[in-house]
Amino acid sequence: MANTSDGFPQAVLGIENNTYSARNAQYWRRNLIVCVFGSFTTLVSLSMLLPFLPLYVQQLGVNSTSAIVQWSGVAFGVTFLGTALTAPIWGQLADRYGRKPMLIRAAIGMAVVMSTIGLAHNVYELVALRFAAGLIGGYASASIVMIGTQAPPERAGWALGVLSTGVLAGNLVGPLIGGVLPNLIGIRGAFFAAGGMIAIAALLTITLVREDFTQRPHSKSKQTAGAVPHAKRSYAVLGALLVTAMMVLLSNMSIEPIITVYIGQLGVAHNRLATVAGIVMACSAFGSMVMAARLGALADRVGGWNVIIGCLFATGLVMIPQAFVTEWWQLAALRGLMGMTLAGLLPSIAKLVRQAVQEHESGKMLGYLQSAQYAGQVTGPLIGGAVGVHFGMRYVFFVTGALLLACAVLDRWVKGRAQSKQAA
Repeated sequence: MANTSDGFPQAVLGIENNTYSARNAQYWRRNLIVCVFGSFTTLVSLSMLLPFLPLYVQQLGVNSTSAIVQWSGVAFGVTFLGTALTAPIWGQLADRYGRKPMLIRAAIGMAVVMSTIGLAHNVYELVALRFAAGLIGGYASASIVMIGTQAPPERAGWALGVLSTGVLAGNLVGPLIGGVLPNLIGIRGAFFAAGGMIAIAALLTITLVREDFTQRPHSKSKQTAGAVPHAKRSYAVLGALLVTAMMVLLSNMSIEPIITVYIGQLGVAHNRLATVAGIVMACSAFGSMVMAARLGALADRVGGWNVIIGCLFATGLVMIPQAFVTEWWQLAALRGLMGMTLAGLLPSIAKLVRQAVQEHESGKMLGYLQSAQYAGQVTGPLIGGAVGVHFGMRYVFFVTGALLLACAVLDRWVKGRAQSKQAA
C-alpha cells in the first residue's frame, strides 16, 4: 500500500468511499463556514470580558485591590480548565453520536451560561458559571473535531488553518469589543449580548450544518475501513504531537507574567504600559491569523511533519532576538513574526492526529489535543514567571526558545522512526 509524505498508509487517510470524510464530501465547505463563524463568536464572548472583568468583580462586592486581581484571574482561567477537562469526553461522544450534536450542545450551552453570567449575584457564582462555560462549552474544540475529520485528507490542513484563523480573530477582536460595549449597554448587558451572539451561532449550526454520521462497528479483532492497523499505530507519534500542541501555547504565554515589566525597561512611560503590552501580545495573534490558512495548505502539499518541524525551528530562533530588543516596537515586530511561524503548528498537528488513529477514535484524540493546548496555556506563564524571577526576564526567551528547538528535534526523530516502521 502506498504511503503519504507523512509516512501514513493512504487507507489511513480515509480514501475509501465509506469513510466519514468521503460520506460528508458535499457538506464540509458549508460546515467550515458555519464553524468559523461559531468559533469566532464564542471566542469573542469568552475574551471580551478581559477589559471589564475586574470592574465586574468589584461590582459583585469584592473591594480590596489584591482580591479583585486574584478573583479576576481565577474567573478568567477557570473556563479553560473546564474545557481541558471535558474536551476528550466530548470528543469521545462525538465519535459515538456524531459531530453536529456536539456543536449544538456547545453553542446552546454557551449561550445559556454566558447570559446567566450577567445575572450573577456574587463572585462565587461568577467563577462557578465561568467554570460551567468551560465544562459545557467548547464550540471551537467541537469544530476542530468536525472539520478535522470531515475535510478531505488533501485539504484538511488548509481547512483547519481557516478554522484557526476564526479562533484567533475572536481572541483578538473580543477585548476590543469588551472595551467599548459595557459603556453602551452596561457590564451585565454585555453578557446578554454575548449570549445572544452565540445563540445566533447555535441557530445557524442547527439549520445549516449537515452531517452523514453512521457509527461504524469496531472491535479489537477486526479493522474498520480506513483504520490504522494496530501494529502500525505509534503511541510515540501521538505523544510527540500532544507535547508539540502544548508547546504552541506555552511559547506564546510564557512572556505573559513579565511582559509589562519588560516593556517598562524598554523606556515606555508608565501610563502607556498597559496599552503597549496589549499591542505586543496582539501582534502574535495577528501574525498567526495572517499565516494559519497558508501554512495549513502548505502542510497539505509537503506533509504535516515538515511544516511542524520547520515552524518549531523558526519559532525557536525568533525567540532569541526578543531578549536583546531596545525598543518596544522591535519586540512587537518579533512577536508578530513569531505568531506567523507558530501558525502552521496546530493545523498540521490536528491533521497528523487524524491520520494516526482509527476513524472511531479521531474525536477523542482531537479532544486530547485540545487539553494539551490548554495545559500549555497554564504551564507557559508558570515557567515564564519562575525563570523571570530566578534568572532574569531575558532568560525567559532563551528557555522558551530552547524548549521549542528541543521539541523540533524530538519531532524530527519521531517522524524518522514512524517512516522507518511504515517502510518495514
